[in-house]
Formats: sequence, C-alpha cells, structure tokens
Amino acid sequence: MRVAILGAGSLGCLLAGFLSKTKEELWLLDKDCFRANQLNNSGIRIEGVSGNWQAKVKATSDIKQVPPCELIIICVKAYDTKQAVPSIRPLLVQNTRVLSLQNGIGSLEIISEIVGEERVIGGATELGATLIETGLVRHCGEGETIIGRIDGKIPVELRSIRELFQSAGLNVRVSRDIRSLLWSKLLINVGINALTAITGLPNGKLLEFEGTRRILRNAVAEATRVAKRKRIKLIYDDPLAKVEAVCEATANNLSSMLQDVLSQKRTEIDFINSVVVRLAQEMAIPTPVNTLLLDLVRTIELSYNITFKHK
Repeated sequence: MRVAILGAGSLGCLLAGFLSKTKEELWLLDKDCFRANQLNNSGIRIEGVSGNWQAKVKATSDIKQVPPCELIIICVKAYDTKQAVPSIRPLLVQNTRVLSLQNGIGSLEIISEIVGEERVIGGATELGATLIETGLVRHCGEGETIIGRIDGKIPVELRSIRELFQSAGLNVRVSRDIRSLLWSKLLINVGINALTAITGLPNGKLLEFEGTRRILRNAVAEATRVAKRKRIKLIYDDPLAKVEAVCEATANNLSSMLQDVLSQKRTEIDFINSVVVRLAQEMAIPTPVNTLLLDLVRTIELSYNITFKHK
C-alpha cells in the first residue's frame, strides 16, 4: 500500500514517523518547499511518551514526484481543506481512499465534494503531538484512533488501513457510526482547545484550576445538549468524564489551537466551538460559554498584530 500524508504539522509528522516503521511506501506532502526539503534530508525526530527516536521519510512539495496512492491521510488544518485537497487529484486511482484525521465538523463534506464520497473515510485520534520545530515532534499522549465510512459500511480496505496502523504500533478501531464518532471528538475539542488557547495552559493544567475546570464542564455540557437535540448518539456514556480523561492522558500536550495562537496563526475555532454555537442558535439553545470562548479566540486572532507599549 502506497501512503501519502497531506500536511506536515504536528500530527502529520507524528503519523509519518510511526508509519515509516512499516514496509509500505510513504510520502509526506508539504506546501512549503524549504520545509519539505529539510524533512526529506534530515527526517523526523520524535521525543516523548514513545521514547526518543528518528524516522526517515520521503517529503516533497511537488505532487508530480509522488506516484498514485492507495491511501491519502489528510492532516491539514480544517480551514485549509478546500484549498489543499484538490492538489491530491493526480494521486487518485480507482482504489484510492482518503482518510481525514482533522479536528472539528465540516471537513468530510468538503473532501467528499472534491474526491467523491465513496472514497472518503472519517477519523478521529487521541494522539497528542506538539511541533517543537521543523522535523521535531513531541509525542505528548497516546490513545485510540477510530476510523469509519460515512455510510457505515466496513469494506475490506478499512480493515487494511486498521492493520497498517496497528503494524506501526498505533491503536486503531473501526466504527460503523462515524457521525457519532466525530461529534464525540468535537466535544473533546470544545472542552480543551479554545480554553487552552486563551489561557496558554497545557491540557492537563485545565483540571488543576477550579475556574478552567468549571468553564470546561459548562462548554462540554452545552455541546452535549446540542448533540442530543440533533439525536446524535455519542460514543461515550459520560462525555465530560472522557474529556477530563483526555486532559489527563495528554497532560503535557499543547493543544493544536494553543500552538496556533503561540505561532500567531489562524485557529480552527470555526470548525469547533463555532459549530456548536451556530447549530444551537438554529434550535434556540443557549450556549453562553461556547459563545464567549468563540468571541475570545476570534479576538486573539484579530489582535495578533497589536503590540502594547508601556510608557
């Protein structure tokens, strides 16, 4: 199986490192030519819960260098999906499957419009990763990765992908209800991402302060009410307990949204808390905590260029 990973951020590099352990041909696609050359020449260094180790990868910014692939894993930011995914069209053959491991809600629909719904596999992962610098990733948390088709079918290619990930040392499970899976992952992101981006705290610290723990609980409770009103069956019996367990399991991890804020980049807030607020408004459900988190993160993004001068 020839595999390509689109996006060389923290998760893309972490997955590339693990999948390089298999016998399959692997390509890492990065829009930045300089960064791709550096990754191609120096490889990926990984430190953290899986130890300190190094992986050699084929990285490129030139899609013409990559042969057709059986599996393409999408790891770009959700807001880059519409612009980035068309670049993989030359890699598609009849049996190509496209797996999204992105945050939030909405990317699967965008990918389906570009490559066809029959190719698309949704997924969510609990892996925690922080990009320290180009080619250096801190593996901050282990966890389960769940994948599934939009139509709920489990064809042989899903089992092949599961076996591929497992051969790389990753814990993968196949689900028939990807909608419930993605909403369950959304609740985790709703509770953690914006709050860490605003406070600057790593995931585990959110539970150590009563104020942040209370905000986390209220944000998750609001999102849970929206999911129930939409008759979405969440995969966790106790969503709040699951969010807090993820905080503990990835205690030292800087969430992807906090990493974006620290780098003064656009965040994925429009695919996470904003989804909850928008759907809640349609159903007349109050979401004051998620609305506040959304407003604060958007304000942080708009104020990146403001510097404060003390007299």
